[in-house]
Amino acid sequence: MQSARVSGGESASSPQISEIREQLERILASDEFLAPERGRRFLEYVVEETLAGRADYLKAYTIAQEVFTRDPSFDAQNDPVVRIEAGRIRRGLERYYLVAGQADPVEITIPKGAYVPCFRYANATERPLDQTTVEDDFAIVSEPPKPAPAAERKDGASRLSWAWYVLPAAVAALAALIAITFLFPFSLARKTATSSMGLVTPKVLVEPFEEISKGGGTSDIARGLTDEVIGELAKFKEIAVITREPSAGPGIQQEEPRFALQGGVRVGGDKLRLTVRLVHRADGSVIWASNYDRDLRVQDVLEVEADVAQRVATALAQPYGVIFQADAVGVAQSPPDDWDAYACTLSYYSYRIDLNPQNHDAVLDCLKRTTKRLPTYSTAWALLSLTYLDEVRFQYQLDTRQSAGPLGLAVDTANRAVDLDPQNARALQALMLANFFKGDVDAALRAGAAAFAINPNDTEVAGEYGFRLAYSGKWDTGCELMSSAVNRNPGPIGYYEVGLALCAYMRGDYQAAELWVRMADLKYNPMHHLVLLAVFGAEGKLEDAHQEEAWLKANAPALLPNIRKEVAMRLQRPSDQDRFLDGLRSAGIAISP
Repeated sequence: MQSARVSGGESASSPQISEIREQLERILASDEFLAPERGRRFLEYVVEETLAGRADYLKAYTIAQEVFTRDPSFDAQNDPVVRIEAGRIRRGLERYYLVAGQADPVEITIPKGAYVPCFRYANATERPLDQTTVEDDFAIVSEPPKPAPAAERKDGASRLSWAWYVLPAAVAALAALIAITFLFPFSLARKTATSSMGLVTPKVLVEPFEEISKGGGTSDIARGLTDEVIGELAKFKEIAVITREPSAGPGIQQEEPRFALQGGVRVGGDKLRLTVRLVHRADGSVIWASNYDRDLRVQDVLEVEADVAQRVATALAQPYGVIFQADAVGVAQSPPDDWDAYACTLSYYSYRIDLNPQNHDAVLDCLKRTTKRLPTYSTAWALLSLTYLDEVRFQYQLDTRQSAGPLGLAVDTANRAVDLDPQNARALQALMLANFFKGDVDAALRAGAAAFAINPNDTEVAGEYGFRLAYSGKWDTGCELMSSAVNRNPGPIGYYEVGLALCAYMRGDYQAAELWVRMADLKYNPMHHLVLLAVFGAEGKLEDAHQEEAWLKANAPALLPNIRKEVAMRLQRPSDQDRFLDGLRSAGIAISP
């Protein structure tokens, strides 16, 4: 969609200020503009500031203070509340113009990568592409894009040229590099390649998407979508992305990719459809298929490509995604001694579904063997760190001996994982959690922000980052990220629900808190029972509270006697700690001074 930034009505392609204000009122009054009250304030604020000539001051910091009443200590890198709300408003505007605003004279958009709105007449014939500095709503925001004058734009035929696809890829790579360099001070020079280790990770051959529209004309879009999907899939370190058939010949032996990703692109008028499927190459069976429909009137081609590619990558490659589900069928609960590194990875995620302490012990041993056999495999070190940490945060009482000093081991192995590959989002996720439980919250949030900047499509990264933001006192932002993880993630069922239960508890909605925590798996995890105990106390359900207390005394006897320390390890603000402890007091739990 063309976006012409307002300039007091001097440009023939720019609506008058009065017309823009009328359109803003029309949007805010519509029931089809689905946005919360603070989202409506956000849109009104950025529009009015732009009309007043203060667009250059529309940064995350100023918006956070004016719209979200954040204090002067607000840090946009560690608190992405403004970016999250901007993404919500973009989706709200897209829906409005699709459903209720098709005949409106003026279109208001907020290009990705900036907070400065753009305005155009709906019947404008010229539709140059918006140039943005980042590819995702949650990426690190740079300077607002500055559209070139209409006379300098390319015509419609050249808009789909190959250069338009190279530019976003280069900018995205630069954004990721900047995020790592400035958010997280690790030397890129120490990264060790893992391609020579012979890992049996699932290989996915991404075949060029086909142009299947009648009359052609969509080859550039098909090529662009193919490249975007490859780039998004490559952010997941648990899979290997292949772009061509392995070489074959005498003396050349290479493992064949087990999966192939195939797709076709249709464009009819303003409608675009991508049909995509994952195929098991051994027998040609279709494991997964989906369609993605987009309206090119409300999203330009580059936005469509980025959006669809992110959704495809999330569905396929995230933990508990399509590839995991396809391979996890044969995963036993206790991995044998000769399992390879990828089988240990599958076993880890299978264990995470129910957090059974006995499976934890088997997974820990498997990952130890993997890191010994493959000492430069960053992801294995990251998963080992997370497994060590579970002994601390979930109060496991294992039949076998626990590792000595599991928190220290978690920190050391997480640092090892990041040293090996500073761009591995799973390694940064592990370091975030290890630092958080060590008490270094600032370092934890820096690591979380870096992991999220590298791969916002990874719901495990997004959900855990949301946890740490919420527990450090940034409840609105953290709870929003956890909610997003629950909506996009097929597993582990019950883990993020406990976080959302605490979100409801902290805002005083105890009924919702109880509903959320009851969705969690309460068989093994003492912290889930502790949250439910506090909720029952706040609700005055003392009989139910006594049952939870009895379970904790039987299964985690060290938890309640050290409750202040355990709560302080998770909730960083004293006011949040006191609020949670009040629920336990109401349940009859004695809290030491």
